[in-house]
Amino acid sequence: MDPVPDTSWPRPRTPRISARASYAAHAVLARNGVYRALASFVERHPGLERAFTRGERVSKEQLFGCRMCGQCALPATGYACPQTCPKQLRNGPCGGVSPEGRCEVHPEMTCVWVTAHERAEASGHGEDLDRLQRPLDHRRWGQSSWLDHWQGRDADLWTAPREDRPLLRRELGLTPR
Repeated sequence: MDPVPDTSWPRPRTPRISARASYAAHAVLARNGVYRALASFVERHPGLERAFTRGERVSKEQLFGCRMCGQCALPATGYACPQTCPKQLRNGPCGGVSPEGRCEVHPEMTCVWVTAHERAEASGHGEDLDRLQRPLDHRRWGQSSWLDHWQGRDADLWTAPREDRPLLRRELGLTPR
């Protein structure tokens, strides 16, 4: 008898917006004094913060499949959300990704890390995948990562590129097709 798949597991998502457009939007929303002041204002008003976070959730869920982990890795993963990985791996694919790039848990779907690799490389940001993601602080789940970004609280979510010897994507199991 075939096991029944657990439908509560996240499903890999292909973003609805191109990586280039995502990087361009990120540049427009880059941390600056105006956004820092806006974030500070929003955080001083709990109702406004809830509405802002709700808007972030809806937009990022529709565009990227965001699961609102509160510590957004999108800028370092080709704007493919690693939290859509059923195993929620933040540092590359599991050992079960198929040679065709299919997800082990949902074999009909492309592994989110294959999607991340293809998007990052195609948009000239392949080196972003050399960074290691820090573990999630699950106490942040459901909170706005935009407000954290504008306030500078997300500066240590991933490592800086290694200058002595960059971590090669092939060491993470990512190879071009």
